[in-house]
Amino acid sequence: MKFFLDPFGCVKNQVDAENMMAFLVKTGWENASDAETADLIIVNSCGFIESAKQESINAVLEWRKLYPAKKILLAGCLSQRYAAELPQLLPEADAFMGVEDIAQIVEKAGKTLTYDSHELSRINNIISGERPLLSLPGSAYVKISEGCNNCCSYCAIPLIRGSLVSRKIPDIVEECRTLLKRGIVELNIIGQDIGAYGHGEEAKVSRLPELLNAISLLDGHFWVRLLYIHPNHFPLQILDLMESDKRFLPYFDVPFQHASEKILSAMNRAGSHEAYLTLLETIRARLPHAVIRSTFMLGFPGETEEDFAALLDFQQKANLDWLGCFAYSREEGTASYSMKGRIPQKTANKRKQTIEERQIPITEKNMEHFIGQTLDVLIEEQIADPVNAEESENLWLGRLYCQAPDIDGAAVVVSQNTEKLRVGSFAKCRVVTRRGFDLEVRVCL
Repeated sequence: MKFFLDPFGCVKNQVDAENMMAFLVKTGWENASDAETADLIIVNSCGFIESAKQESINAVLEWRKLYPAKKILLAGCLSQRYAAELPQLLPEADAFMGVEDIAQIVEKAGKTLTYDSHELSRINNIISGERPLLSLPGSAYVKISEGCNNCCSYCAIPLIRGSLVSRKIPDIVEECRTLLKRGIVELNIIGQDIGAYGHGEEAKVSRLPELLNAISLLDGHFWVRLLYIHPNHFPLQILDLMESDKRFLPYFDVPFQHASEKILSAMNRAGSHEAYLTLLETIRARLPHAVIRSTFMLGFPGETEEDFAALLDFQQKANLDWLGCFAYSREEGTASYSMKGRIPQKTANKRKQTIEERQIPITEKNMEHFIGQTLDVLIEEQIADPVNAEESENLWLGRLYCQAPDIDGAAVVVSQNTEKLRVGSFAKCRVVTRRGFDLEVRVCL
């Protein structure tokens, strides 16, 4: 039997999709390259905000329109969040599966096709580092925890994924070791809040430094990139390791969300304008080449012009290298759903646009700091030059340490010797100029 998986949502969801594929292949299914040849279409959905939910629903509707006779299974966060409602509201899907036990995909897929699936006991030998990867060449995501205890008032994650549960350090290290043996050279450490890793096991102290020290014992030339650290849970001890082991990239994804103490309090986040700036100063003092990404949320209930002005002031002072902006999405079941002072969507979008426009020159200027530096570039693909087709064989795309996969800019690699480049591996390059948010680099001879 053949399946085709259509993935949506964040990279945490992507790891779930990869594990679904691993379980199915292990038990005899074949991964189809397109939906046309598949017996079963699996939509791995996102249920975080309204736009993401609609995108997943639209995927089911489109697949049903294209293939009226095929079986469709809606898996993932949307199915978990609306398990009771979806069978009546979305008859276009033949079956539904949440996120509590990814291994159930084998049984669910078999039942959807009224097919006698293979023995479930066979999946016990699945090794997480051996799963199929949907990430860019040379890169993989390592999910170290599930769920979240932060309970931000706008966030549906605890409703979908539950409370924080951390994986064991030996299991994570073994996954990393397996991935490195496969040729992976970038390990992206992810979770809803990796700074809270280990909370609740013995004491409310982050075990992230302990985990990273264990990973540091692995041999080889590779990158470790840390993503999604809540600013209130930032374990400063990780800076010690980054100073001594350059494989741990000085790249930080710290979602501040806002800078007005009133709005942060309403979000159930205990930060402040001053505390966040102090954290940034500390990181940069210890690691002068640190690169910091963050996210801001605009239009949260009660956000006044004064609150927005405080965020603009913080944006200027924080001098963030990368910034993502989102308009508030009112999600049922969250604490903010019934809050007063709702902001018109037009106002939220306008504020979002203002932040984004002001960030452009900040990011461009910060990227110019890399000009003249010689750094490793992770090569990802060969590209064609739209101006000079004859030179296209010497153009490649990749990423520097300052560029996380999929969300930041890229490195445009110009090579005079294509034999030196291999997709999924490092090349030593010199940054020569900036192209918008991207950086042009030349391979060092």
